[in-house]
Amino acid sequence: MSEQKEISFNLKKVYIKDISFESPQSPQIFLNEQAPEVDVQMNITHSKLDDSDLYEVVLTITVTAKGTDTNFFLCEVQQGGLFEVTGAYDELAMVLEIACPNILLPFVREAISDLVGKGGFPQLLINPINFEGLYHQKMMAQQSEQKTN
Repeated sequence: MSEQKEISFNLKKVYIKDISFESPQSPQIFLNEQAPEVDVQMNITHSKLDDSDLYEVVLTITVTAKGTDTNFFLCEVQQGGLFEVTGAYDELAMVLEIACPNILLPFVREAISDLVGKGGFPQLLINPINFEGLYHQKMMAQQSEQKTN
């Protein structure tokens, strides 16, 4: 009977790695009564720190608000987290791309909402993200790509 190794998962630190807000048309943009079209993009990166069980996970959210002929604002937040993960061999990618971003999402949502509000625009709430669904889509795409190669 094989011995099952227990997975250990600990959050060590949450931090902002990079932050940016641009509204180059201010203050004239506030005179525009047109509602902007808002586009939200998300990216997850992760890397192992040297010879340790520590992993940096960075959840990047980029929000672009545009009108028909003008940019309202661009906001980008890279929310970092330092996680200690042990015992997750086959499950490591799932931990880093599902569990860790789920922990970071409330922090990045708050940072974006604060930045957009301080930029003079109405509060912007980022919708919840189904990281598990995104991970499974990514795995299915990789499997179908391998089959075609």
